[in-house]
Amino acid sequence: MADNARAKRLADLIREVVAKKLQRGIKDPRLGTHVTITDTRVTGDLREATVFYTVYGDEEERAAAAAGLESAKGVLRSAVGQAAGVKFTPTLAFVADALPDTAKNIEELLDKARASDAQVRQASAGAAFAGDADPYKKPEDEDDTAE
Repeated sequence: MADNARAKRLADLIREVVAKKLQRGIKDPRLGTHVTITDTRVTGDLREATVFYTVYGDEEERAAAAAGLESAKGVLRSAVGQAAGVKFTPTLAFVADALPDTAKNIEELLDKARASDAQVRQASAGAAFAGDADPYKKPEDEDDTAE
């Protein structure tokens, strides 16, 4: 079993090689400039690599990019094998990264929270305190009650 540092180095190398090969070496029109490699993870035994990618576009472009990556898997694995120089080239699995969707969801939730805060601010603009302005007892108040 390999150590984590070696797996991390191999994962970084795979990410760089796959990104460069997609940019320059693959002529598939489904894999245009809208495919971005975001992360790569390698198992501890260095046998399997998971490559995370994002596609900016609609669902049709995402499905086309997934099909393009699957068809180019052999070429990409060969490029990784040549660059890595390891005894066994890891198998590649491509997984669509959910990061853009998650970020969009978080932005929508933050917009809702901002709108809610604005409503509360607007409702409390002319409001007065329910009791005294300062509800805390002061030391001089305690002296008056003791007598």
